[in-house]
Amino acid sequence: MIKKEIKPQPGRLDFERWARVAKENPSQFEVMRRQAIEEVISRAPQGQQQRLRCLQWRIDQERRLARNPLNACIRISRMMWESVAAPGGLLDSLKRLEKPAEQQAGFSPLATADVVPFRSVGD
Repeated sequence: MIKKEIKPQPGRLDFERWARVAKENPSQFEVMRRQAIEEVISRAPQGQQQRLRCLQWRIDQERRLARNPLNACIRISRMMWESVAAPGGLLDSLKRLEKPAEQQAGFSPLATADVVPFRSVGD
């Protein structure tokens, strides 16, 4: 049986193909995975690419430290939820948007102010 080279296709995930490669040739799967990730990162705006590479590094470290694939999934899921629910995460950011500007950090309304009256046209 002749096997043709398998290349990742951006924007479309053929789960059956990826699952088959993961089972039959884990090293080829890893190459495909890294290529697909790099392709997605390279299509991001230039200013976000370094942040995405750092995030991918963290994800890869969680996978490396995991005892098995299920544990890796749990670790990565926990990491995602922390970015949503932890202090300074997505929920905090959304709550800050709900507050009027005067209640946000750094705003201190003046306790008193001088009122300058306008002269009427006849004065």
